[in-house]
Amino acid sequence: MARHRAPQPGVVAVVYALLFLAGLALVTNAFDSTHFPSPYQPASEIDGYFATHMTRVAWCAALQFDSMMALGVYVATMTSRLRFHGLRVAGVDIAWFGGIAACVMTMVAATGQWALSRPGVADNGPIARAVYDVVFAAGGPGYTVPLGLLCAGIAVPSLISGLLSRRLAWAGIVLGAIGALSSLSLVIPGALPLVPLTRFPAFVWLAWAGFRMPASRGDTVAA
Repeated sequence: MARHRAPQPGVVAVVYALLFLAGLALVTNAFDSTHFPSPYQPASEIDGYFATHMTRVAWCAALQFDSMMALGVYVATMTSRLRFHGLRVAGVDIAWFGGIAACVMTMVAATGQWALSRPGVADNGPIARAVYDVVFAAGGPGYTVPLGLLCAGIAVPSLISGLLSRRLAWAGIVLGAIGALSSLSLVIPGALPLVPLTRFPAFVWLAWAGFRMPASRGDTVAA
């Protein structure tokens, strides 16, 4: 029986999620009364946050940058596995594009966060705000829109071919739609919740899909 030789994608997805969430935990209000600012907060609050939380922001940037290495391995493994199962369809390439774009955009956001953690940068209001806006755009909808493409690109061909259960595949398609809609947060403040509504369920979905994707051509998929 032919078997796909690659890292276990479910495990890789868990590593990705843990690294990303570890970085995120450092800039939430789990440690104090402040949290990573929203782009719609007053400029003084944004500048003040980065001026007083440089170490945490730097660690967040490093961990989230590293998490993208794991996501990149996941993308390569899952798209390779779909091709291993004989799928030569556009969905596989859409998943690859979405995953790599999500990695690149998050790395852009992470390097921007690192820049904001450098001494004196947050003291220069206009520059700090410009960098922060790039961080938000790249790490918010810039990440969740292509992340949705990754989920949908895996889900659609897996649904058609029966590689994943219908329930799991449709969950990925729904995540893809929510991710696409999260682009509205760039112009509509009320759409901002669509970013975490894509980001956090995707951690679970990617791991779940990774563990359930058959490694051998003769494996049976449970409903």
